[in-house]
Amino acid sequence: MATTENRRATSERPASFSTMSGIEVEPLYSPASVAVDYGRDLGDPGVFPFTRGVYPSMYRGRLWTMRQFAGFGTARDTNERFRYLLEHGQTGLSTAFDMPTLMGYDSDHPRSLGEVGREGVAVDSLADMRELFAGIPLGEVSTSMTINSPAAILLGFYVCVAEEQGVPRAALRGTAQTDILKEYIAQKEWIFPPGPSMRLVTDMVEFCAREMPLWHPISVSGYHIREAGSTAAQELAFTLADGFTYVEWGLERGLSVDEFAPRLSFFFNAHIDFFEEIAKYRAARRIWARELRDRYGAKDERSMLMRFHSQTAGVSLTAQQPELNIVRTAIEALAAVLGGTQSLHTNSFDEALALPTEAAVKIALRTQQVIAEETGVASTPDPLGGSWFLEALTDRLEREAYEYFERIERLGGVIAAIEQNFFQSEIAEAAFRFQAELEREERRIVSVNAYVEGGEPEVPLFHVDPALEREQAERVRALRASRDAEAARRALERLAADAAGDVNLMGAIIDAARADVTMGEMCDALREVWGVWRETPVF
Repeated sequence: MATTENRRATSERPASFSTMSGIEVEPLYSPASVAVDYGRDLGDPGVFPFTRGVYPSMYRGRLWTMRQFAGFGTARDTNERFRYLLEHGQTGLSTAFDMPTLMGYDSDHPRSLGEVGREGVAVDSLADMRELFAGIPLGEVSTSMTINSPAAILLGFYVCVAEEQGVPRAALRGTAQTDILKEYIAQKEWIFPPGPSMRLVTDMVEFCAREMPLWHPISVSGYHIREAGSTAAQELAFTLADGFTYVEWGLERGLSVDEFAPRLSFFFNAHIDFFEEIAKYRAARRIWARELRDRYGAKDERSMLMRFHSQTAGVSLTAQQPELNIVRTAIEALAAVLGGTQSLHTNSFDEALALPTEAAVKIALRTQQVIAEETGVASTPDPLGGSWFLEALTDRLEREAYEYFERIERLGGVIAAIEQNFFQSEIAEAAFRFQAELEREERRIVSVNAYVEGGEPEVPLFHVDPALEREQAERVRALRASRDAEAARRALERLAADAAGDVNLMGAIIDAARADVTMGEMCDALREVWGVWRETPVF
């Protein structure tokens, strides 16, 4: 029988055998590679610590939600795309907002010039939200909104539209991302300083716990941390550390952990390193369950369940030979499903070049449908569980996450670590290492530094009509001119007064939405009270 040493010496290609995150992969995994206590470390699906899945039957009971991200141009444009996706079998809506909306500016603001409707939909007011969901019954669909700093305002608009449809807020299902901590760490779309931002997030958590029991007020997001260049272990650790911080703020507000933790959800990247990604999801479930029970005293099992959305890795898409992105996306989506995701977005192959065309979006959706209907991977929960390689990777990522938790704690917690640029520096160093490996060709990407072809790809691209920016700016100006100016003024004054005090702001936000106060006006009122955040650059 060949020994490991002989196998390494005689059977291996001259290559670097490590995961994308730099974890060395041994030549062979066996029972000697990992010690697993089934009851303690794994358990059956739906049983603590939920390593193998949050529900006993997983996809035998119900498939994951196929939730394709969509948003561009005006609310009317995106409403048409929503309808197209629903007609082709999508089972949940996911809304992308444009940069001005993400940053709290109306479409007619000078800083919005050239960005309106470019990378998502422009939503300035209740009128826009009304048009965005026109003809879509909010009592029947689940809606995700990728919005962070102004998340409470967009949720206020959504609640008002639902009420106009006759749907009570308690019946609404969906998610607002609202993860402001990852903005400071990675995505950089913040408005206010961390303290006031966390107050606004906690107001929203409290409001949803009391009045919107089916809504997820936060989707704690590792996706953008990974897109910024982190390793899998960093994505895992930093995301969970953010989640623990939201729990702690909720407890300090006076909420019991079981009052709000069951409605916290997560959002992870589905990257190209197949087994590392599956291990990451399994380790995340195990850590969250253990910490919620043992550290935060959760008694309700639902508080311990880490339910997560996943999206295939945008950063893995290449502008070169873009058709290959269909293959990458399929592999990444398969990893997310084998890792037990609750909902999934598959990227379109042309997204490295432009917003996706309808044809590309349909291929991306069909990719999920092929996985669900043809591969057999949905027939049993956690089908790779018990693999010595996978279990060893799961344990390794868990250990690395706890090492990061200790470092963050020594710095004074997540917010203190943000202020000291800890996360930003760690991610920057990981991204630099990966790029250096590519340039030395120690790591290969087909079409980038391997199997390269010359010439520009001939791919039909989606283009946003430049005229829509003028149309949207005129729309918001017309709204201000036609509304009850006195009612809008009073609503803004109340919002500012509540922000200066300690009142939950959701009531003032919803009343301002009804008075046709715009999103930018509300954000400006909060800027006046709280100021804005400036980050110290990391080089």
